[in-house]
Amino acid sequence: MHTCCAPGHGDATALALSSAPPPRAAAAQQADRGLIELPGGRFLMGTDDPDGFPADGEGPVREVAAVSPPVAAVSWWRAVPGSSWRRPEGAGSSVTARQDHPVVHVSWNDAQAYCAWSGTRLPTEAEWEYAARGGLEQRRYPWGDDLTPGGRHMCNIWQGDFPTLNTADDGYEGTAPADSFHPNGFGLHNVVGNVWEWCADWFGPGTSRVMRGGSYLCHDSYCNRYRVAARSSNTPDSSTGNIGFPRGRGRRRGAGMTPVVHPRS
Repeated sequence: MHTCCAPGHGDATALALSSAPPPRAAAAQQADRGLIELPGGRFLMGTDDPDGFPADGEGPVREVAAVSPPVAAVSWWRAVPGSSWRRPEGAGSSVTARQDHPVVHVSWNDAQAYCAWSGTRLPTEAEWEYAARGGLEQRRYPWGDDLTPGGRHMCNIWQGDFPTLNTADDGYEGTAPADSFHPNGFGLHNVVGNVWEWCADWFGPGTSRVMRGGSYLCHDSYCNRYRVAARSSNTPDSSTGNIGFPRGRGRRRGAGMTPVVHPRS
């Protein structure tokens, strides 16, 4: 099972680029031969020139681009070469101006490595939901049952028509700063919306790990998993621009772990 707005590594055939970047040795050989590396981009292909030969397929003029193929069943997802937590949108992007945003492009394996380094751990699914509810019993969201009480946006999700139009009425088209919006009863921000959060548990029998909270790509028409009881999953080696993780401290308070707000890049 793949979440509605985060394809997994199992979609590798669709995510794979049409051609891999050359290894360093091959790149050096290209330089020796005077070859020029061109970046991909959009252009108008073909011609409608009266001197052309339509029967040869020269036309019509159409805009094309060197992009990776879409993921099956979720055509709005594309592989972005060079994307990472440091460069969320690939080459040319940076987290420099987003130091207060949640880290993304982090797989479950990456999150585990970070926790081992920092002396923390991922929360269990039960711990995550306990923290996300903020002390409220059986409410739909961390703040109650109304998604936008009094017309006020309480989390970062998709507004408009998914996936073609994002009006960003909540103020954000992509990720939002980690302390955006009003915190829940435990003082935690953005426990729903913004980015999916890895949990320690397996979703099923040893195939995928649990993710909770939904993301900025969730919309009621397709994926209303920004409810606190909602759950989804992905393979441990998957990373996307809308997956991050919360952390639990290495000490106990009562029956659960003391949650920490979203990590910052």
